[in-house]
Amino acid sequence: MSASGSLIGTPGAAGSKPRLPLHGARHPLAALPTERLRLKLLWLMMIGGAFVFAEPSPYEIGALITIGAFVATGAIVLQAALLPLIFVLLVYCLGLTICAVQVLSEAKVVPWVAVSWYLAVTTIFFAAILAERTEARLDALLRGWTVAALIAAAAGIAGYFRLFPSAFDLFTLYGRAKGTFNDPNVFGPFLVLPMLLAIQAFFHGPPKAMLRAGAILGVLLIALLLSFSRGAWIHFGLSAAVMIGMMFVTAKSVAERQRMVLIVAAGVVLLLALVAVLLSIDKVADLMRERANFNQSYDNGPMGRFGRHVYGWQLALDQPFGLGPLQFAKYFTEDVHNVYLNSFIAGGWISGIAYHVLVGLTLFAGLFACLKRAPWQPVAIAVFATYCGLAFEGKIIDTDHWRHFWVLTGLIWGCALANRQMPLDIRFARLRRAAKTPKSPSTVGV
Repeated sequence: MSASGSLIGTPGAAGSKPRLPLHGARHPLAALPTERLRLKLLWLMMIGGAFVFAEPSPYEIGALITIGAFVATGAIVLQAALLPLIFVLLVYCLGLTICAVQVLSEAKVVPWVAVSWYLAVTTIFFAAILAERTEARLDALLRGWTVAALIAAAAGIAGYFRLFPSAFDLFTLYGRAKGTFNDPNVFGPFLVLPMLLAIQAFFHGPPKAMLRAGAILGVLLIALLLSFSRGAWIHFGLSAAVMIGMMFVTAKSVAERQRMVLIVAAGVVLLLALVAVLLSIDKVADLMRERANFNQSYDNGPMGRFGRHVYGWQLALDQPFGLGPLQFAKYFTEDVHNVYLNSFIAGGWISGIAYHVLVGLTLFAGLFACLKRAPWQPVAIAVFATYCGLAFEGKIIDTDHWRHFWVLTGLIWGCALANRQMPLDIRFARLRRAAKTPKSPSTVGV
């Protein structure tokens, strides 16, 4: 794979670096006709993830076609190491199905449960296909995700600034950019992984890649800020911190760590400058002040967001079979806005426990994938960091039907499965010892 073309470094190449997904030559394995078709389908499926106006979305249709193509060409192998993931997802979905029986008369319940099963299947699909030909398939998926994020971001920015007739009505909600999504609170988090991949280009990429990454990061960052989603802002900050920390620990040299520190410092300065420019626009400044205030009326009080969580947990403990899907708002006027609580409310103790186990196991698998030396290690770190932020954000919003949550879960398990035979890559202690060791006279320049 050419240096300009890969998202992930070439196996076995010394000093292989991550590349920003968008341009370049195909992976050698893509030369196979059937594999080339599969990679194109993965890419198109992820682009479909940008359009989430209704269910089923283009992503659902693309996923059905792609899964069918992989099955028809014999490209899916369910390895024994995936059994824990399959078992937990099966238990989670069975819990939802059992608890839905009590409210089956409601029209939206059956489709909601069916989508939950479908998303679980897509998770297993992503994990299974990444166990083989990991590099090429990750590259196709993340290139598609990046294109999708740019499409959604461009729509959100166009809508917010009314760049063409009807743009504001189509691509904003309550004065907040939502792009091609139904909700600004889903739109913002969808941009995080491509942003992290763009940041990585500054740590390792050549000047041309850094310029391209800077342009992409600028567009996505403006869109993220204009979503005015506090959860998305926190998600991005937390995920960026996790990624930088993991890259710092696994850096190959002290010089690489020093470069990271300088780039992060410069990035913070540029971010503050961008925020200052946006705040110079009156309507942006007004909404920014409103959204940056964490003392919102709908958050506080006995029936505010966090008050509902307290009552909800008490109810969850008293109801082994929960209330059934989509029932919480009938008791508390608003949706749960806490995916961990909602797993108990919608699916009872069975689904609640299973969902918590799923998140815990995925975090462990992600950490395992990050600390293994592989050509796709930087990408695994970015995916894990994004998942960490999304898992945290789940405490204040319902993410159980966010497509990209299940994609991230599958990517993490797939990377962990592909990395099983790779050596551990924890360099921190060794580099610290090297930094303290004085150089011999023969290695010191005159």
